[in-house]
Amino acid sequence: MRPLGQMPAATAAAIHTVFSDIDDTLTTEGQLTVPAYAALADLRAAGLRVVLVTGRPAGWCDHIARMWPVDAVIGENGAFYFWYDAAARKLRSRHVFDEAVRAANAQRMAQVRETVLREVPGCALASDQFCRLYDLAIDFCEDVPPLPAGAVQRIVELMENAGMTAKVSSIHVNGWFGQYDKLTMAHHFLRERCGMELQAERERCVFAGDSPNDAPMFAYLPNAVGVANVARFALPPGQVPAYVTPSACGAGFAELARHLIQAR
Repeated sequence: MRPLGQMPAATAAAIHTVFSDIDDTLTTEGQLTVPAYAALADLRAAGLRVVLVTGRPAGWCDHIARMWPVDAVIGENGAFYFWYDAAARKLRSRHVFDEAVRAANAQRMAQVRETVLREVPGCALASDQFCRLYDLAIDFCEDVPPLPAGAVQRIVELMENAGMTAKVSSIHVNGWFGQYDKLTMAHHFLRERCGMELQAERERCVFAGDSPNDAPMFAYLPNAVGVANVARFALPPGQVPAYVTPSACGAGFAELARHLIQAR
């Protein structure tokens, strides 16, 4: 990873879309800071498209799409995206699966949930699970004392043994049935809402993130940026972001926003 300051001005000036994770990328110790929130608004005011890409649940994404200065929210690790249609005064959404498939998957996830909670002492169901549509979120350090790496890996193994896709964020292990991730829904969003192909626009899009579940975005976008706390994770060489901010969490995101805006 190269320091953010080494991103060429011409590269930064050409960026038109900022995709960003939320937890420990925008937030700092679980809180959304004023500078980080202001950075979202500043990016949009400067003419950039802002899309949050998170493992957080549909209930949160409904609020964020309506209330925050963003163009859309990709939620539950790529299961859907929400955007607010201001002209119609209506929240819009695009989902991977229909309600029938979601209901069937929910029954399967209930069995996995009980297995994980029984087999991994100290973990817990994420407090935001009640407003999820697609995935099972197991808390290993948000509202419970941090678990050792071996326990986190055991959660992943139990989910994968049940046929789920499992990804580790900075606070949860998220598991779901189906082949999708943050990157696949980013492709759908840019094509369907913006009339552009992400493959052709890779160099003009930035992703900001901090953890292993951001790896598909880091690997795909040549100008991806990690906030400084990404160094906590030993990501494989092909899955690290191209650049890293001087500061961690929300302060790092604000540094990225300033770098892009100043280049413009």
